[in-house]
Amino acid sequence: MLERRIEFQSEGDTIVGTFYRPDGREGPLPTVIGAGGWCYTKEIVLPHVARIVGRDDVQFLAFDYRGFGESGGERRQHIDPWAQIQDYRNAVTFAERLDEVDENALGAFGISYSGGHVLILAAIEPRLKAFVSVLPVVDGYTTLKRCHGEIDFRLLENDLLQDLRDRFDGKGGTKAMSSPAPHEDRPTWPYPQAYEVFKVLKETEAPLHEHWSTTESTQHLLTYSVFPYLPRIVERSVMMIVVSGDNITSVDLEVDAFNRIPSPDKSLKVLPAAGHMSLYSDRRDTNVAAAHTAEWFKSKLTPSFENA
Repeated sequence: MLERRIEFQSEGDTIVGTFYRPDGREGPLPTVIGAGGWCYTKEIVLPHVARIVGRDDVQFLAFDYRGFGESGGERRQHIDPWAQIQDYRNAVTFAERLDEVDENALGAFGISYSGGHVLILAAIEPRLKAFVSVLPVVDGYTTLKRCHGEIDFRLLENDLLQDLRDRFDGKGGTKAMSSPAPHEDRPTWPYPQAYEVFKVLKETEAPLHEHWSTTESTQHLLTYSVFPYLPRIVERSVMMIVVSGDNITSVDLEVDAFNRIPSPDKSLKVLPAAGHMSLYSDRRDTNVAAAHTAEWFKSKLTPSFENA
């Protein structure tokens, strides 16, 4: 697998990514655009998926959102889902202009928060033909309320209200992604296991990962929902991959979202005996999800020359 650094502009900032191309291939190939979830950088999960997808002669473009990793952006660690979706769309524009990319065979991959993003892209981005959504966040309010429980969720809402007032005075705050003491720290995602897994990822694979975001990012999450967009996914190929033991993004919410997609060209894969974090911490689970992803894109992103 050949890897090269790429750069493109997104709303005035420089996006940095990695372009993965199978060895020894000539001419334009089908290409998948992928980015990560909450506070991710492009080194988390995406390289493993890219290498398995590449075995089927499908390229992969992984990138850091504005404000994260190697990408530019003055406001660091700020997660605006609509800005991230726009970064995806600008990545598509960049990719379709590359000589080695088959512009008629483009797909999108997302995991966790970006798993939700690609469902929205399936509704609004006509240049993309196939999509894989892994462990998607489909409704931010319901998800976080379940994650925190009634009492801690009310405290979280108080934090967000105070931050709203502080931002009015130019003093917006930050919030941990996760924490070993969630009841004391009230991070966005109150799971000590997530803290431990991402600590290891930072030490071994993703040194530019920072385990915090602006507090406003969590406010954005509470207004985030893919459900208004699902009825518009009619003529797209969509795979969703979930795990039976997901208590973070909630498998029942994910399956409900899948069932509301009217497109007949869709597939749901449920990985048994796995949890949300095991797709990051257990390479066996990562590889199973990546194999399903590769199979889907191989079958749905038919090279243009085969249709000629």
